[in-house]
Amino acid sequence: QVQLVEFGGGSVQAGGSLRLSCAVSTYTYSSFYCMGWFRQAPGEEREGVAAIDSLGSTYYTDSVKGRFTISQDNAKNTLYLQMNSLKPEDTAMYYCATDYRSHLRYCRGGDYRDFDFRYWGQGTQVTVSS
Repeated sequence: QVQLVEFGGGSVQAGGSLRLSCAVSTYTYSSFYCMGWFRQAPGEEREGVAAIDSLGSTYYTDSVKGRFTISQDNAKNTLYLQMNSLKPEDTAMYYCATDYRSHLRYCRGGDYRDFDFRYWGQGTQVTVSS
C-alpha cells in the first residue's frame, strides 16, 4: 500500500513563498508513474496544479506557470512543490497524488484528472492573505 504525507502548508502574505513536500512511504517506480499536486478551495472542484512524470517532464496549470515548480527526489521518495509569488487565489487545501498504472503513462502529456490517481495524501492547507 502506497502512503503519502504532505508537509509544508501554512499561512503567508501575498507575494510570499511556501514549499510543500510529499513523502511517499513505499513506491515501485515504473516507466509509467506520474506524481502530481492538486488543490481544492472551499466550494470549488479539485484542480490539478502540477505534475511530473517518470522522464522528469513537468506540467502546470496556466494559473501557476512561472510561479510554481514541481520537483522530485527519487532517493528520498519525496515530491516537492515550490510556490513563489503566492496570491490569495492560491488559498486551498493542497494534495499530492501518484499512480504508476499504464493509463497515466507520462502523465498523459498533462491531460490528467484527479480520478486518474489511485494514491492520495491527506492534504495540507495553504492560506494566502492579501
